[in-house]
Amino acid sequence: MVDYRGISQEGIKVALGIKKNYRARQPILMPGRDDRILVPETLMNHQIDLLKFEEPLPLAVMAARDPEAPMALAAAARLSPQGGKTRLLEGITEIVSDQSRHESVKMCLRYVQERAFEPSAVAEIRRHAAKFIIHTRQQYTVALRDNLKNLLQGKITSSHFVQEFFELTEAGNLRNDIRKKLVLSLLLSHTVRPSVKFLMLENFDYMPRAVQGAIITGILHAEPNRHTELIKDELRYLIMNRRQEKVEIH
Repeated sequence: MVDYRGISQEGIKVALGIKKNYRARQPILMPGRDDRILVPETLMNHQIDLLKFEEPLPLAVMAARDPEAPMALAAAARLSPQGGKTRLLEGITEIVSDQSRHESVKMCLRYVQERAFEPSAVAEIRRHAAKFIIHTRQQYTVALRDNLKNLLQGKITSSHFVQEFFELTEAGNLRNDIRKKLVLSLLLSHTVRPSVKFLMLENFDYMPRAVQGAIITGILHAEPNRHTELIKDELRYLIMNRRQEKVEIH
């Protein structure tokens, strides 16, 4: 139940859960879904009901603490129309504009505050956020392509490529189907060195669960050859270890 100030106990609980996810370096998932990552485009789409994520505190936490600017800016854009409803919500947006990790968020929230949360100001920062998200995603996609080219040409090491791969896919907020396609293409490629593939699998737990499941299925059903058999053996080893760890915990 939301009180007259626009805050609810459930909203506080959701905000604390988001904060916990950030500390654990876990992606924020769509409310009620454990197979879809919340992406900036979804936050920007007001036709999608985000349930308790619609409340100001969850949006404020994302705008202030999300490590990636596109996601934080999308949350700020969704939060901004609520800022003028009560003095408490106005104060929350002011805190976010002071404490956010991203200058783009600070700039946009200050812009809308200076204009008393007028609809035209809200619309302006929404337009800015949408352009920023598209431009940033394009930059990450180009960087991923360039890194793969450098890897195949021997210009960067396997460990550097894998580290950059995970950082760029997280920063770019790539959709699950795109992540799955990218990882599968690397693991099943005949030109990518085995050391890269094994490093990718060592970081398997950093991928969203839905992506992990899709990759396992794709590899186990891949056409048998020397490359795929090595990867299948490594995957089976990882899965057995994961099951063993769960048994020991219980």
